Amino acid sequence: MKPIRTDFGINRRSFLGYTAGGLGCLALSHLLALEGRAAPAGKIIHAAHPLGPKPPHFPAKAKAVICLFQHGGPSQMDLFDPKPELNKRDGQDYPGKDLEIHFDKQAGKLLQSPFKFAKHGQGGTEFSELIPHTAGIADEITLVRSMVTDSVDHESALRIIHSGKFQGGRPTWGSWVTYGLGTERQDLPAYVVLSDPAGLPVDGIRNWTSGWLPAIYQGTQIRSSGSPIFNLSTPEDIPASARANQLNLLEKLNAAHLREHPENSELQARISNYEMAARMQTSVNGALDLTKESAETRKLYGLDHGNSATSNYAKRCLMARRLVEQGVRFVQIYLGGQPWDTHDKNAEKLKDLCLMTDQPSAALVLDLKQRGLLDSTIVLWCGEFGRLPISQGKDGRDHNRHAFSLWLAGGGFKKGYAHGGTDDFGYKAVQDPVRVYDLHATLLQALGLNHLKLTHPHEGRDDSLTDAVVSQAKVIPQLLA
Repeated sequence: MKPIRTDFGINRRSFLGYTAGGLGCLALSHLLALEGRAAPAGKIIHAAHPLGPKPPHFPAKAKAVICLFQHGGPSQMDLFDPKPELNKRDGQDYPGKDLEIHFDKQAGKLLQSPFKFAKHGQGGTEFSELIPHTAGIADEITLVRSMVTDSVDHESALRIIHSGKFQGGRPTWGSWVTYGLGTERQDLPAYVVLSDPAGLPVDGIRNWTSGWLPAIYQGTQIRSSGSPIFNLSTPEDIPASARANQLNLLEKLNAAHLREHPENSELQARISNYEMAARMQTSVNGALDLTKESAETRKLYGLDHGNSATSNYAKRCLMARRLVEQGVRFVQIYLGGQPWDTHDKNAEKLKDLCLMTDQPSAALVLDLKQRGLLDSTIVLWCGEFGRLPISQGKDGRDHNRHAFSLWLAGGGFKKGYAHGGTDDFGYKAVQDPVRVYDLHATLLQALGLNHLKLTHPHEGRDDSLTDAVVSQAKVIPQLLA
């Protein structure tokens, strides 16, 4: 074997050639960063680090976010927005001329909701019988019934609610939050995605891309079953001393290579992520160890529910709480595919979906509250759009961009408050409509970030999540406490 040069003038391809694959076992990079061997409790000690903690633009109510995203478009008139007139005129023609239909050949008559609604909480907000646990936290949440978006197509609507525009390749709002605030931990990702064992959601990893922001702000996918992250542990046949030597050498190589390419954000992100991955070997398993949770907590979430789908969703909600509790800035929970896309068997599918998500979602809010974390954590439950008041085929509902519902809890949002309203059929927001762009501006406001000032250069100008010059996005103060 040829001797290895030590002046680091060789490139990585040459180095790997010299070592004949001896480092192929390393999916991770070195343990130290920023002279961080002695950093206490996983805290970042150099603000120059791209994920170092950054002050907000003004005093913030919230410092963390958990987004429970419901791919497909939950039906607002079956869950959150009761419509007696719709039920009364079930089977009749829709009376208006403005109905926007996605699958027009399958368009049918007005379709009532078969589910009963009842008032809950001190404000008497009505919720469907399908979501009794969410109804039980009525006094903790802001329910927005007047959401609107600009696309009736799944992929475009997903990009709008995640990144502010329908075009692909833009940074998602989780990336903007971590770009604006950084993180307090150096041994856990700032932005975590808890993926569904059933598979990726529609639009895949683009739901949590950093777009043209530096790549280090992209979401890190963590699995809820098996090893949280592939190749996280050192192979058993690698001695600790050998691994330490390898990591130290790679540190020097990485630093030398980065000095030659300081403008390469993907390289910077890759090196930083490798460094974090090595530190995560001792932190991530502890952060996600649910065996430390009490029997009462497991019962609260429905973790041992007889329904496996409920148990899995409960596990990820509990993991989200543990991550936020330990300093993670932004956590998103996704479902595989787009299960809320109820083009047929709407009522039947909603029963199963609510059985899966209702108890864990409400438990997350209650658990955060009892631990003193809710005031500083925003919980957002939402999809990309809503459903139509008419039937699609026999018993389905088509897409609707003119009205949908979502709820928020904690993090400076009002408690026990229902905002806005739709017409008699739940088709269009007619009272205090909230556009997705306004929602983004308001969420950033709660985090202490001015959506007009949170910008990054792109294509010759400063761009932002809301791009307010184009969208005219505005903060909705009625939603904030």
